[in-house]
Amino acid sequence: MAIQKSTPAVDGVHAFKLPDVGEGLIEAELLTWYVKPGDEVKDGQMICEIETAKAVVELPCPYSGTVKELFAAEGETVEVGTVIITVDDGTGGSGGGTAEADTGAETEEREKPLVGYGEKAASTQRRPRRRPAATAPTPAAPAPRAAPAPTPEPAAPAAPVRSEGRPLAKPPVRKLAKDLGIDLATVSPTGKDGIITRDDVHAAVEAVRAPETAPAVETPVETDRSAREQRIPIKGVRKHTAAAMVNSAFTAPHVTEFLQVDVTRTMKAVARLRERPDFADVKVSPLLLVAKALLMAIRRHPGINASWDEENQEIVVKNYVNLGIAAATERGLVVPNIKDAESKTLPELAASLKRLTETARAGKTGPADMSGGTITITNVGVFGVDAGTPIINPGEAAILAFGQIRDMPWVHKGELKIRKVTTLSLSFDHRLVDGELGSKVLRDIGTALEDPELTALAWG
Repeated sequence: MAIQKSTPAVDGVHAFKLPDVGEGLIEAELLTWYVKPGDEVKDGQMICEIETAKAVVELPCPYSGTVKELFAAEGETVEVGTVIITVDDGTGGSGGGTAEADTGAETEEREKPLVGYGEKAASTQRRPRRRPAATAPTPAAPAPRAAPAPTPEPAAPAAPVRSEGRPLAKPPVRKLAKDLGIDLATVSPTGKDGIITRDDVHAAVEAVRAPETAPAVETPVETDRSAREQRIPIKGVRKHTAAAMVNSAFTAPHVTEFLQVDVTRTMKAVARLRERPDFADVKVSPLLLVAKALLMAIRRHPGINASWDEENQEIVVKNYVNLGIAAATERGLVVPNIKDAESKTLPELAASLKRLTETARAGKTGPADMSGGTITITNVGVFGVDAGTPIINPGEAAILAFGQIRDMPWVHKGELKIRKVTTLSLSFDHRLVDGELGSKVLRDIGTALEDPELTALAWG
């Protein structure tokens, strides 16, 4: 993963800005630093892990040298184009150029994204320095902070913030305030040049907790309610998922159909497949045969594997299947997909499912694995749920929900018996798929699961 070295060194200090990772996004959350100030790094060495709205990505450093300073704390959301680290290559002088590296020269730059989407123009301007007032304030109206001496003007230290108007604080102090629920805008700074220190944050906490003189009958204060609530920032994968689901729900007219299926023979087929040598290194589950049944149904009814082109007013039927599998992770729901799933053998499909789920659970699914999906399966049965009305993944025509498999009374060959039964739910975009097509697809999936071996022989 190469990064364009577009920022010139100042006194041997290179400033590395958060790059565009090729998704057209404007920000990312910095999850983990792999380095600290004073560490030696090499060109191409992974230095941190970030989470965008779609995936978790490791960033390599484009410079070799010594880490001088980190400009973002773990858990902080950083805008693309913001300096996150400076590296001293050992060729400069006193290191007084850190501020210049942080703010950049007042010139236009061309920044290349990490992958895909070509170049993006970015204008980086130097933050104006504060100048002393033209006339000194009168004693009756003292200035809240002393203006810096006009001369001599020393090299500015690395700026702890990146936008005018925000309270001045270094990343560790910002993280401390965030963890303690303190708004830095309400904290009185005592540090040099008006910088908020850790002691200032702790003092603000004590001020909030200190008992206040109050009338006999007190009304609950906000701090009492916050002690009984948990506030979770909406960012990263969860933010992207929320926006995508709202867009899908209010753009595509959803229709959902349900079908109960006797999958006793499917469960027997799963048990037999697990004993075969070509499935020894993969996990064979009912989901594998559900995926195969869906692929067979798509081959018979390709209109279910389509998308709506609003701009050209066309329905685009795909001759390939990028099969999405919804996966619940610690960071939210992701839908990676198996490229060209229709061309894979059953063992290949099983191996692809294994890689997909393991990567998703490890939080390492890349943007390319989550783009280009054509149809999706969501396995709600793993949560002990029978059925639901799944929301279609944006850009697709349908999504299949696979419920839990239960022992239920079922009429089999004219007699009431206990059989393995599941419920399938198919949601589809009614602009693309009418009731007849949706019903045929769902019925074919059910038929394939009722007798998978016979279906495979009959349908090829």
